[in-house]
Amino acid sequence: MSSQSSAQPPSPARVVLLTGPSGSGKTSLAALTGLPVLNLDDFYKEGTDPTLPQLPQDGGADWDSPLSWDASAAVAAIETLCRTGTAAVPVYDISASARTGESRLDLGGAPLFIAEGIFAADVIAACRAAGLLADALCLRGRPTTTFRRRLARDLREGRKSAPYLVRRGLRLLRNERAVVARHCGLGAYPCAKPEALARIAAARWASGAVGAAVRS
Repeated sequence: MSSQSSAQPPSPARVVLLTGPSGSGKTSLAALTGLPVLNLDDFYKEGTDPTLPQLPQDGGADWDSPLSWDASAAVAAIETLCRTGTAAVPVYDISASARTGESRLDLGGAPLFIAEGIFAADVIAACRAAGLLADALCLRGRPTTTFRRRLARDLREGRKSAPYLVRRGLRLLRNERAVVARHCGLGAYPCAKPEALARIAAARWASGAVGAAVRS
């Protein structure tokens, strides 16, 4: 009998989809978990894409519409990560409204990762149908706090011109509750940061236990 065993394929990983209004703290929360993170904002369409939705009265592209985002490419990347543990993902420059390259995300054997972005709820159904979904969360808080946090971040990073960011921020402030309601209607669980961390920890434990059972 050979002492060499055949190489086993990696156990499939699962994803926690983390959504919420722009500025709700998704990126910082994802970093706190220590899990690999897929940034779904990198799947925005480019500014030259003729299918970009437009704001009324020549307000420019509507970057807060799900139609400004390539959901099918995001789902494909999630599926590849879950199946193989690694995937090529785009690098997007929000200030230039353009993809600037490509990077490779490697889960490093982690059985769970986070995919975060304002459109994450739009792929809940596809991930659930494919058996990839560990949880789907929508961060929510005070709209005024989100407004201040979002505007400070966007101005600091120079994402767009200051007048555009102020107009966008006020529009999102007015619409924030409707945005959260839409995400929840698509299947995301609404919660604040402490509960989100607790649910992610539970999903991490469950995924680790399942992975150990599969390996045994």
